[in-house]
Amino acid sequence: MAIHIYPIKAFTDNYIWMLINENNKQAIVVDPGQAEPVLEYLQAHDLDLTAIWITHHHRDHTGGVAELQQSYPMTHVVAHSEHNVSLDQSVKDGSTVSAWGYSAQVWAVSGHTQSHVAYLLDMDGRKHVFCGDTLFSGGCGRVFTGTIEELYQSVERLRKLPDDTLFYPAHEYTITNLRFGLSIEPDNANMRQTLGTVQQMVEKGLASLPVTLAHEKKVNVFMRSDVAETVEGVKRLVNLPDTKPLTVFAALRELKNNFK
Repeated sequence: MAIHIYPIKAFTDNYIWMLINENNKQAIVVDPGQAEPVLEYLQAHDLDLTAIWITHHHRDHTGGVAELQQSYPMTHVVAHSEHNVSLDQSVKDGSTVSAWGYSAQVWAVSGHTQSHVAYLLDMDGRKHVFCGDTLFSGGCGRVFTGTIEELYQSVERLRKLPDDTLFYPAHEYTITNLRFGLSIEPDNANMRQTLGTVQQMVEKGLASLPVTLAHEKKVNVFMRSDVAETVEGVKRLVNLPDTKPLTVFAALRELKNNFK
């Protein structure tokens, strides 16, 4: 079965991920904050929308759901009960959803929001993770209705997946995240090289995503809170009460909140 995963751009830097089954011309979308770009793509490629998966309740991830339901009334909406959408399947940690015979496990990845979930699709021997705003390339989400402890645990949980896992974050924040990473680890050659590559991709209108876990372990400081170079970089900028990974992670998140 040929399933293609394609990023649809929305707003200024959102990605609505679309899973396309080339065999039956059906599609699933993740976090449609806007309906218009999704409808345009569906109509241009003669696709039928069959499901919507929601990771969290923020409007830039749910704002297009109602209009898409109107246009495609048979669409199966999957979300947590607190995501503020009209849903057909309520999910939580440990739930499963299906995509044309493939199975996606639902993980609770709280922190950015209290009820944030991720969808881990097992397809052709590889995991494809739709992680919303919990994890970005080179970064992680801000804490809104969750806690920093929850966000740390969520990132750590994702970090334990196989190295070839592919992550599909919902925003093109990679350049800013890598610039922040280099403010912590100025000698990190992987970050510097990736920044140059990503800048060229974005200038051409290309997505810097998805990314592998192996890649993120090299360039994402939020996955490196137990690495000496990251710890020393944080200590240069703030006084840490200790160097426990959670302490370093929390300091990183606060530094990123104020990074220009």
